[in-house]
Amino acid sequence: MSTGSHRSETRRGLFRRAAVALFGLAALAALPSAASAETTLDDIISRGKLIVAIDTTTAPYGMLDDQMQPTGFDIDLAKKIGEAIGVPVEFVTVTSPGRIPALLTDRADIVVSIFSITAQRALQIAFSIPYGSQSSVVLAPKSTPIKSIKDLVGLKIGVTRGTGEDTLLTAATKDMEGINILRFDDYASISQAMLSGQIDAMGGGDYGEMYLKKSVKGDDFEIKFPLKTFYFGIGVRKDNPQLLQWLNTFVFLARQDGTLEALSQKYRKAPLPALPSF
Repeated sequence: MSTGSHRSETRRGLFRRAAVALFGLAALAALPSAASAETTLDDIISRGKLIVAIDTTTAPYGMLDDQMQPTGFDIDLAKKIGEAIGVPVEFVTVTSPGRIPALLTDRADIVVSIFSITAQRALQIAFSIPYGSQSSVVLAPKSTPIKSIKDLVGLKIGVTRGTGEDTLLTAATKDMEGINILRFDDYASISQAMLSGQIDAMGGGDYGEMYLKKSVKGDDFEIKFPLKTFYFGIGVRKDNPQLLQWLNTFVFLARQDGTLEALSQKYRKAPLPALPSF
């Protein structure tokens, strides 16, 4: 090999090694950025507060008291989580459709808001083991003859946007004509629509019957038929495995020591349902 060829080969080797080195540095530089997205327990403690997304329109889990302060099953649970960590809780109010965005945009560390565990949602966020449950049902005045999905033909059915009831009723009626599904942003809005006669029936939780008074005709409301039982988990970003593991431990202990049973009796006026784990 000539001296010129040798020098050319040497330069090409140097360029290759330089390119590999630069690629490695770029990869290393990306690591802190990815890791910085995680909010650890130490970060929360150092910050001095736990930021929790809640919905105050879903009594008895989340509502406002006489002083317009958040209260309810989920609110008390969030406060107990903060107490266990040793920091105060800052609440961020969201609607049902805003729960996942609150996590993905770092507005909240966790979501405690009757957040039903579904496979679709788990593609975007992570869930703790269940701390509560409810049955999604169809509610209507007693005088309205509804026994099954087919009886909803010709009626206006209200659902809260993005909830389990919305998904279930939309799927169950997609091939049926004459069913008008109206979507509302929160439980308070759909309840008012039901009370004022804007809708004929509504999809909601089995706790909802307690909070509906009487229809415009003076008729009582009742559960017509169940749709599905959902289990509530605490929502957390998928890149927070340490926080998720701690929350699983907290919920497990709260299920064992009577904390969740006491909250259920206080706000639901009923025993805590049997809860699975995963």
